[in-house]
Amino acid sequence: LHLEDKQGMFFLKGRQSTLEIFHTEDVDEDSTENENKPPKKPFLLLHYGELAEFDVIFKPTLAQRLEGKIRVLVGDIYKSQIELVGEGHKDEFTLDGLEEDTEERNAKSSVKEDIIDAVRVNHIQFGDCPVGKRCRRTFTITNHSSAEVMRFEWEADAPFQFSPKVGHLHPGCAKGITVTLKSDVPATFERHLVKCKVVKINLLPPEKVQDWDDRMCVVTCRDTTRKCLETTWPEKEKVVETVPEPAHTVVEQSSHEAEVYLSALVAYSQCKLNTVVVRFKDTLPLRTRTATFRMHNTGKTALEYSWVKAADREEPVKKPYCTTLMR
Repeated sequence: LHLEDKQGMFFLKGRQSTLEIFHTEDVDEDSTENENKPPKKPFLLLHYGELAEFDVIFKPTLAQRLEGKIRVLVGDIYKSQIELVGEGHKDEFTLDGLEEDTEERNAKSSVKEDIIDAVRVNHIQFGDCPVGKRCRRTFTITNHSSAEVMRFEWEADAPFQFSPKVGHLHPGCAKGITVTLKSDVPATFERHLVKCKVVKINLLPPEKVQDWDDRMCVVTCRDTTRKCLETTWPEKEKVVETVPEPAHTVVEQSSHEAEVYLSALVAYSQCKLNTVVVRFKDTLPLRTRTATFRMHNTGKTALEYSWVKAADREEPVKKPYCTTLMR
């Protein structure tokens, strides 16, 4: 494998299974003439049915689009060529821990053009979600600036909920975001777009640095009275209040948007049994006999199930009675 990369931003690394079939000297099983020849170059020896796995690493130092190639040399002939495309970006606000947008990748791969764009990693795949059940996914937002405080707000509606939905992000800090999907009806979401509005802000007063988002709350107690019949007595009642957003001003021309695509299939899971009664044949004491039956999932989502042994039927309790002997 020959890696061609003028900028030195791509790296090729063999996995452990690949290193086991890596050779640093010539091997020819059908000939003994090469035993005393000096080694020429490292190579991989693959027998029939074997495979070699590699990790291609992209580590850019420039905010630009970069290209590379991996050329596969079989013997003395180049059999194939792998195109490498990456795009380095230097954003102050980033979304981390998301998935590759497979649909975008396939669409761009099918375009017969000389220029192929890098694939964005801004997709969340929920997969199959049962109706009425909460499905959660998490990712991270990061403020890479050294001095600017940022305010974010997710423009999402039901059935998707972001937590926190609104908050502040201080310089060099990161914050976890949880996306919850709960739908009471079957639904299909294909690359549902959700935008996050991000602005730079100045806190008032600036010397008071504090973190904030809409999850923060304060629990206080207030005096109240409780009445029963004609008697009253004092008691404490807990009150949960959301912490108000700190005062701030928005920096002019600092607004921009981040995009996330959400995909999910919300459907019912259905269980079907081919029998409702399991009959065992006559079994001798201290012997074990096994019976089998089939259970099918005829729905569109995964079926979660567990078996619980039902309680034995209780015999009706007989009322105690008393007898008297007469002499």
